[in-house]
Amino acid sequence: MNTYRNHDTIHLSKAYAVPQQHTRRQFLKVGAVISCAVVLGAAARASGKGTALAKREKRVYIMTDMEGVAGVLDSENWCEPEGRYYELGKEFLTAEVNAAIAGFARAGATAFLVADGHGHGGINPKLLDRRAELARNWAPPPYPFSLDKSFGYAACVGQHAMSRTEGAHLAHTGSFGVFETTINGTPVGEFGEMALCAARLGVRVIFGSGDLAFTREAQALLPGIETVAVKRGTTPGRGDECDGDAYAKRNLAAIHSQPQRAQELISEAAERAIRRAKTDASFGILTLKPPFERVTMLRRQGDQPRRIGRSSHPSDGIALMNAPIKYEGANE
Repeated sequence: MNTYRNHDTIHLSKAYAVPQQHTRRQFLKVGAVISCAVVLGAAARASGKGTALAKREKRVYIMTDMEGVAGVLDSENWCEPEGRYYELGKEFLTAEVNAAIAGFARAGATAFLVADGHGHGGINPKLLDRRAELARNWAPPPYPFSLDKSFGYAACVGQHAMSRTEGAHLAHTGSFGVFETTINGTPVGEFGEMALCAARLGVRVIFGSGDLAFTREAQALLPGIETVAVKRGTTPGRGDECDGDAYAKRNLAAIHSQPQRAQELISEAAERAIRRAKTDASFGILTLKPPFERVTMLRRQGDQPRRIGRSSHPSDGIALMNAPIKYEGANE
């Protein structure tokens, strides 16, 4: 068998010497084309990923609230529809959001989704920057409040600190009736809950503005985040002795930046946040790991003692936040 194959090969090479050389050249050409196609395909995929990332980096999601806005002095008069200054409070919040959008835009962002996260509503649509879209009134389940993977970055404007925070202004977590919420044993407020949802989607939370106590809370959860304090609370203590009604009226003392000055600070910091995030990928993702457990304790109210509720999920922070909580009496 081997002799025959060797003989046959010699015979063919003599009879068809030129075509065989031509075939080898064709083979080499085809190989080169294939190699080039592989390289170009890999480059195209890499370019596609780069293009997708570049598009995401131009899209910013902005969660908003009212109690962390400069000039919003209390909840009763400024944050509720029947309040004397509610409409003015909405104007102040909308102006702070517009300032953030201006800063993000200077750093290259082009698309903005503003989520009105205040219970009664806090954004004045007529005054909102024309480059922004507005999200409000979510169908159940509400989390993550219109945030999705198409966004490169997320931010908070007008955010207050979580319940029990010392030196905070109008601090609470969801409502003034919540004593404390923890996730995997870590106390979190509304900002931490949003950051958990953002982490699930791979969206980096890079900016937050509000009172000084909130900025410290944000920096502790997400080291490196860009923050701006537009006011600082001056009431000492944590208010653990208060029921829900008393806590709502407790943390009113504060020193505020003048609203226009606050807006300037927000705009400058928002621009910094985007520019920093483009060159430093080390910040913006919450590091809490599954499985997740959320524990919420409610303040006593009238004759009703404190109550405690739990929810859990093995892997998904968004599902955790949407899971129902059943409350029962807490052992104090």
